Amino acid sequence: MGRMSKQEKSWVFYDWANSAYSILITTAVFPLYFKAAASEAGLSATTSTAYWGYANSFATLLISICAPVLGSIADFKGFKKRFFTFFFALGIIFTFMLAVVPSNQWLILLICYMLTVIGFGGTNIFYDAFLVDVTTEERMNRISSHGFAMGYIGSTIPFILGIALIILSQQQILPISVSIASQLAFAITALWWGLFTIPMLKNVNQVYYKERVANPITNSFKQLFETFKKIKLYRPLFLFLLAYFFYIDGVNTIITMSTAYGSDLGIDSTNLLIILFATQVVAAPFAVLYGKLADKFQTKRMLLVGIFVYIVICTYAYFLKTVLDFWILAMLVASSQGGIQALSRSYFARLVPKENANEFFGFYSIFYKFAAILGPFLVGITAQMTGNTNSGVFSLIILFIIGAVILLRIPKSTEIPQSNLLSQ
Repeated sequence: MGRMSKQEKSWVFYDWANSAYSILITTAVFPLYFKAAASEAGLSATTSTAYWGYANSFATLLISICAPVLGSIADFKGFKKRFFTFFFALGIIFTFMLAVVPSNQWLILLICYMLTVIGFGGTNIFYDAFLVDVTTEERMNRISSHGFAMGYIGSTIPFILGIALIILSQQQILPISVSIASQLAFAITALWWGLFTIPMLKNVNQVYYKERVANPITNSFKQLFETFKKIKLYRPLFLFLLAYFFYIDGVNTIITMSTAYGSDLGIDSTNLLIILFATQVVAAPFAVLYGKLADKFQTKRMLLVGIFVYIVICTYAYFLKTVLDFWILAMLVASSQGGIQALSRSYFARLVPKENANEFFGFYSIFYKFAAILGPFLVGITAQMTGNTNSGVFSLIILFIIGAVILLRIPKSTEIPQSNLLSQ
């Protein structure tokens, strides 16, 4: 691939930066911290879980609805970096607020968390769209894959620090409470996210854009309307989005439900954290490998390979019985999780007209966010009907098969002229 440019390195490093938020705030520490805070305030477990669900749903819905409009505005000269910086600042400020708000203020904590979700999600829209500005089409697979790999590696460091603080406080080796240890983990997250975003802020700029107009907001709504009117011009792109909606729903469902699934098998929390850590470590080199293989065997073909691996995962899950089985399943997930996500991002980036990249990555964000509805529902209803969690996971095979079938319908020649088609 050759050495990465300063812009490419800076872009890749943002995956390293925001990974701390993904694992410590979204997955590992804050959900448990919030549940403890709500319980301390007298809320039942059911009520606090409901509020947690409402908060996540509302914040995700808000950023998803706004994504295409914000993206369309950001396609104008000078707006993309401003929007990226705004959402980044929002995310990092309120992540730090989680570390200073008293643990008995569950409602304030939940509001701050919702604002971090909006900041994190909003920043990622423009971060993904910057891929077209930092590299060439020929290098997109490798650069996107290196980003995911750096994210997996980077996430392990603040994860270890945060979990170590909590465990040492639990064992009374450190003279602090678990609550304070958790707050320190949130502060580490904010500092990690902020420090390693500096290269992105300094070195990455918008290269492809449309010239500004008098009323950019009004113009952006017109732009969205024109996009829908001329949707046939973007048939390969929207076919991909439809395929992506199904298979990424399966991927996300396996990620989000893995802890609950492992718990159902009787795996204790310590072992689950070890497996989560191992999965992050193993996923990094496989993400890079997918990028290299995509350049050799074509991106769409490697996406289909990733989907096939997930079909194997769903099938293996049906027969899952032991802790060893769960380890094997986790390593299978690690082999393709980062690769399928990285190649989806780079494949989409190569399909979009560069001057409208932000608008289209807004749609990409919507499909990603709303692809978190069908999978969990499918697992839940199948598990209830059969009385078997394994059957619930196996049912996800439907999503991967539908995604693969639609992906196969995308014609081989999928290049879109890199000019503003909407002006034609």
